[in-house]
Amino acid sequence: MTAPLKHSDAVTVEVALGTRAYDIIIGRDVLASLGARIADLRPGARTAIVTDRNVAIHWLEKTEASLSAAGIASSRIVVAEGEGSKTYAGLEQVSEALIKARIERNDLVIALGGGVVGDLAGFAAAILRRGVDLVQVPTSLLAQVDSSVGGKTGINSPQGKNLLGAFHQPVLVIADTAVLDTLSPRQFRAGYAEVAKYGVLGDEAFFTWLENNHADIFKGGAAREHAIATSCRAKAAIVSRDERETGERALLNLGHTFGHALEAATGFSDRLFHGEGVAIGMVLAAQFSAQLGMISAPDAARVERHLAEAGLPTHLQDIAGFAQEGLADADALMTLMAQDKKVKHGKLAFILLEAIGRAVIAPNVEPSLVRDFLKEKLARKK
Repeated sequence: MTAPLKHSDAVTVEVALGTRAYDIIIGRDVLASLGARIADLRPGARTAIVTDRNVAIHWLEKTEASLSAAGIASSRIVVAEGEGSKTYAGLEQVSEALIKARIERNDLVIALGGGVVGDLAGFAAAILRRGVDLVQVPTSLLAQVDSSVGGKTGINSPQGKNLLGAFHQPVLVIADTAVLDTLSPRQFRAGYAEVAKYGVLGDEAFFTWLENNHADIFKGGAAREHAIATSCRAKAAIVSRDERETGERALLNLGHTFGHALEAATGFSDRLFHGEGVAIGMVLAAQFSAQLGMISAPDAARVERHLAEAGLPTHLQDIAGFAQEGLADADALMTLMAQDKKVKHGKLAFILLEAIGRAVIAPNVEPSLVRDFLKEKLARKK
């Protein structure tokens, strides 16, 4: 592993997509450079900032000030925080506000927020006037290492997570690690699940480094920038090879087939944050892989132990209101998983593990094996 970055170092990670390549700028206080970077990238463009009420309190005025200092006109669109905004109604609200603000095809939509805002604003940008350029300014750890990179945008359907959307790559990502200081501990932990995911799926050395350094990441030490940059490089490399998830990019969904079903079962509410669902989903994927003889039981236990040490939920019983109808029902969860985007011709596909650092796509997993596995896990006593 390379040495952790110093706080003073701003790092640039390129997402190599030919003529649509873009940079991820990572470092403390890089938000102040947003206006100058946009002025260089799109001279004369106007902007509309889409954010949520919580983020607006801390970072909207600073964002507007950076744009104003560079002579860039901006308008603001503020939505309610949480997954409740990633709906048809939320998309309509943002889209109509963008039209009212007279955002044209040569202008920019700026997504200032976490994964919900990034997905929602990105989808609205993708369909506005058949495509307006997007700048991602992720304000959560989860968004900085995952959802702001790679061009996936969308909203939820009552029938499942992210079932409506479009691939719409940003033209720039500004990941200011200082904004993470305003996250609640629970929000930060949820984002950390996506950091750990990169080690589990493709980089055992990084996973080992996380085991030894996660406390410094949580404290805001220099390890935080290193973890974010390493995660972004991992995702950028995969996206550059498989932009539209026809193959390798599906590996980034490790833990998500289980996790998305759990999010749907809990009504996309704050009972279960996305990263928490991913954490439980990764543990389930590791345990299911062990049951199939693909990974050793000690390695599966190692995944669970690290996520638990980071303060993340690792069992179904850790979810608030676990006994509520639909969550403790293996058949109901199987029905929700059947709506997963990786399902092909009605067949379930899972991302499973052959070792820590080596994930594989497992097509055509026998549903009865998954159902029996879930029933066993649901029967576990705390």
